[in-house]
Amino acid sequence: MSSSISDEHREMSTTTTPLLPRNRWLPSSVKLKTTLFSELSGAVGDLGTYIPIVLALSLVNNLNLTTTLVFTSLYNIATGLLFGLPMPVQPMKSIAAVAISASPPLTVAQISAAGLSVAAVLLLLGATGLMSVLYRYLPLPVVRGVQLSQGLSFAFSAVKYIRYDQDLAKSKSGPARPWFALDGVAVALAAVLFLVLTTGAGDDPPPPQQQEENENRVSVRRRLKVLSTVPAALIVFLFGLVLCFISDPSIFGDLRFGPSKISVVKITWEDFKVGFVSAAIPQIPLSILNSVIAVCKLSGDLFPEREASAMHVSVSVGVMNFVGCWFGAMPCCHGAGGLAGQYRFGGRSGASVVFLGIAKLVLALVFGNSLGRILGEFPIGILGVLLLFAGIELAMATRDMNTKQESFVMLVCAAVSLSGSSAALGFFVGIVLFLLLKLRELECGGFPFGFCSSKNTNSSLQELHATLIA
Repeated sequence: MSSSISDEHREMSTTTTPLLPRNRWLPSSVKLKTTLFSELSGAVGDLGTYIPIVLALSLVNNLNLTTTLVFTSLYNIATGLLFGLPMPVQPMKSIAAVAISASPPLTVAQISAAGLSVAAVLLLLGATGLMSVLYRYLPLPVVRGVQLSQGLSFAFSAVKYIRYDQDLAKSKSGPARPWFALDGVAVALAAVLFLVLTTGAGDDPPPPQQQEENENRVSVRRRLKVLSTVPAALIVFLFGLVLCFISDPSIFGDLRFGPSKISVVKITWEDFKVGFVSAAIPQIPLSILNSVIAVCKLSGDLFPEREASAMHVSVSVGVMNFVGCWFGAMPCCHGAGGLAGQYRFGGRSGASVVFLGIAKLVLALVFGNSLGRILGEFPIGILGVLLLFAGIELAMATRDMNTKQESFVMLVCAAVSLSGSSAALGFFVGIVLFLLLKLRELECGGFPFGFCSSKNTNSSLQELHATLIA
């Protein structure tokens, strides 16, 4: 027994490692909850979404790459320190989609105006406490439906990235990707196999058993523990960087040292009008649902003792965009898909995104806008692999829907959201469906000809209120 307890103590000491143990002045949010390599691997977990959108906006809308990298790096560092979680910083996807597909494409000033409009709404909801009220009373099956739709949407996009050539500037898929090439299907599938072998289904390594284990089980546990220390996503990402330079060695000659100039963007009332109507309106419900509600619920699932506050997340999105959008930085939010991806590949603390923020800041200051040459040659198939695992991890958060009624609401909400309508419509349908199902269960005397008794109605309404809170 004593040997088992000592083994468990040694294992716990290896899985909770402070970033700099002797520097007690460092906040606990940047102390590693796992190994250093696992946190570094988790840092690149959401780049499957970040890189394609940033690259497309820089190509189509002349977004200043240096500005976006600098401000998103500062966002990463700030959120890592404040939340103590691998809280992601991702593009506002609906704004990006409208900005790229509009004819003519939106200007940087109009994109910034849209980001400021969304930021104002989220800051108001967070500062007044209304976001916390929404988070408290929204039915869990509806939130799960939003998460499922977003996760599957990421997975569908990832499969397209792997199978077909992508024109990021037009957000369109091209012909089938060749099997055997530097950015071929075979390379992407090899990355998938490597990630599955090293990370499995994303579970943490099993703890040591108190009772005696047979030799085979001990060997399996040790092997899984060793595999869990492999920075799988980081290796795959670095492999993609190597492929960039192999596929086009001229990148070396195109790199320029030093950042580009960062300046304030002049935004007119006309820019606010166009940005709000065309881009901010479709983004607001998505930001409320996926960037605040879903990400807070997912943080509670993954880190029960460190669940993020809906008020804090909402205010965080508002503040960081009120700072960066005036300088032309890409509008950003905290996405549930990014949190799922970073957790999936090993991120367990705020140090994960702090490392990512430092890396972005260094690259922005050293290479500036010429970094776009590297991003332009990065294998899209590799990005698709990272996005696939992030999407599946987010979708798997819905596995706690145990009753048929909960699953029914969740699946209808997800189906409507994925039908090409919007997450907002799916959310509305899910709320209506949830309320209808609860109304069916109200105990009414003499139904359908009688009226609901006061006693039974009150008890049913209390049950509905308790369900909403849960």
